[in-house]
Amino acid sequence: MLAGGRGTRLRPLTHSMAKQLVPVANRPILHYVLDHLRDAGVADVGVVISPETGAQIRAALAANPWGVRLTFIEQPRPLGLAHAIMVSRDYLGTEPFVMYLGDNLIERGIAEFVRTLDHEGADAAILLKEVPDPRLFGVAELDGGGRVVRLVEKPAAPPSRLALVGIYLFTPTVHEVIAALAPSARGEYEITDAIQGLLDRGRRVASAVLDGWWLDAGKKDDLLEANRLVLDRWARCEVAGEADAASRVVGRVTLAAGGRLVASTVEGPAVIGPGTTIERSRIGPYTSVGAGCAIVDSTVERSVVMDGVRLVGVPRLEDSLIAPRAIVTRAAGGGARLVIGEDSQVEL
Repeated sequence: MLAGGRGTRLRPLTHSMAKQLVPVANRPILHYVLDHLRDAGVADVGVVISPETGAQIRAALAANPWGVRLTFIEQPRPLGLAHAIMVSRDYLGTEPFVMYLGDNLIERGIAEFVRTLDHEGADAAILLKEVPDPRLFGVAELDGGGRVVRLVEKPAAPPSRLALVGIYLFTPTVHEVIAALAPSARGEYEITDAIQGLLDRGRRVASAVLDGWWLDAGKKDDLLEANRLVLDRWARCEVAGEADAASRVVGRVTLAAGGRLVASTVEGPAVIGPGTTIERSRIGPYTSVGAGCAIVDSTVERSVVMDGVRLVGVPRLEDSLIAPRAIVTRAAGGGARLVIGEDSQVEL
């Protein structure tokens, strides 16, 4: 399970947190990945971490409610997905394995997919999804029988619309191919080159087409879409916190214990974390509010509000990511007053 990298597409959030820990419906993305691995019968999970955010990943997985054996493997520099397998070789030994990118979210699990190697007698298997613009992804070309014949990374003229989802299966054969790889033009050891190397050696690469949605939650819009989809599918009506007589809870809303509504409306699907107070405010659909927040005299819709945030007098906030412990207030006189860090984006 890959949980390293720099997360440059999600800055400024990832200046201070690992991209795999950004919450979707108030759970880190990485927790959904571990749900799928556990449900597929995977008992041993090697977690590839970076020196910069490794401590955060360890802390986020410390409780280990999945009951799997976790081994943390440091990747000193982010030199590509195939390089992550390189640094994990001693851990992997001679066993077949799943490689799952920790910032990917899929609607359904991978239990059926992990049986592909045994069923197909292949040395690797790739999960594919038809996408509108395959030029943005690694793309697979299949023959008439559905076998993989070629992989192309971000092609100008894609041979198909089947993009590689960030979930792969390999036998130990891949190690000898990776050992012979040269870095790509961007200085990384590419997983597409490793899989193509298997094909060039006459090895069989099986494929499966994903049924259901897939999101690479490494960008703001994709993360908000992931939050929407997860809430739409899994949100429940569960009010464990307090709501006064002047408040309304409409639809599937989770209000965690210690959460409090005062003269406010929450329309689901939505989730409100523990210790959060919503006062004289409206929380619209597809919004996640983390723990220990205070939202006063504000309206929030289709947004991810992380732990410890304070929003006061914000007339309308939508389609937004608010980082932990951020403070947003309405300035007197109507003029905007901002303190903005590097890589930030503001629309007024």
